Amino acid sequence: MIVWLLLFVVFTASLGGTFLLRRYALAKSLIDIPNERSSHVIPTPRGGGVAIVIAFLVTIPLLATLNLLSTAALFGLFGSGLIVALIGFADDHGHIAARWRLLGHFLAAAWAIFWLGGIHEVNFFGVAVQLGWLGTIWTALYLVWMLNLYNFMDGIDALASAQAICVCVSICIVYWLGGETDLIWAPLVLAAAVLGFLCWNFPPAKIFMGDAGSGFLGVVLASLSVQSAAQTTEFLWSWLILMGVFIVDATFTLMCRLMTGHKVYEAHRSHAYQKAAMKFGRHGVVTFSVIAINVFWLLPIAVLSVGSDYGSIYLILAYAPLIWLAFRFKAGSDRV
Repeated sequence: MIVWLLLFVVFTASLGGTFLLRRYALAKSLIDIPNERSSHVIPTPRGGGVAIVIAFLVTIPLLATLNLLSTAALFGLFGSGLIVALIGFADDHGHIAARWRLLGHFLAAAWAIFWLGGIHEVNFFGVAVQLGWLGTIWTALYLVWMLNLYNFMDGIDALASAQAICVCVSICIVYWLGGETDLIWAPLVLAAAVLGFLCWNFPPAKIFMGDAGSGFLGVVLASLSVQSAAQTTEFLWSWLILMGVFIVDATFTLMCRLMTGHKVYEAHRSHAYQKAAMKFGRHGVVTFSVIAINVFWLLPIAVLSVGSDYGSIYLILAYAPLIWLAFRFKAGSDRV
């Protein structure tokens, strides 16, 4: 009972915190001004994701006190999330050079790996592959890519928020079916924190998440997946399946822009979700479509992958139509 009350408090704190941050952003002129690369047309305050950060980081020590989160997970999630959020907060207030942001991101990844461990074994097509020290490198790259791609995918109203909630609630269902109910509490707290922010970010958005919030969500979601992989490698495939919309769109777009000679660090509007928003003219259509994909396609496949030695095959099945959609919307191309 106390945990469910705690979730309500987290939601309320995030809801109220976003309201205060909106007033702060307006007072400090922290406004996203639309330009030719923007997907919005109205100047909108940014930085509301800090409410998610505070609500989550204040709550997880309480989970540890209630023996609902391990000490290692507490330190891993808290430290990596705080580092990324501080970098994003500073960047929201004044530009930080990309090389320094990247250095900070790898520092956050190293901190997470120190406490949570790396991914050292993966089951490919029913065969367990020992990655050894390469697993640590792969885990670091995975964490850094996830936090950056979440930033890239936070470009239209409510998309990043809705995706985080879908992933968190879905993985809790997967954990429950897989008999690992002790892992559900941190994702539920994160979902409650994001839901409070979503009330302000729902189309038309009254405030944007900002780099502090989007990067934080990316690194925390990735860290939670690393934590679950320490329990059993099959859950890693479930996480990758559930995060498929963002992983496929961002990775497909990056690879296409690399192959066509674009500077990948330059701002652009060529992700599949951005092309879809331009095509349909409404952010809500794209956001609700992503929710539908998560609920009716990715979640059932993630559930089927539980207990299977062939998670990689389920991943291919889940990603195939997502790759087709990215190709269909010309992701990575400047052509409409």
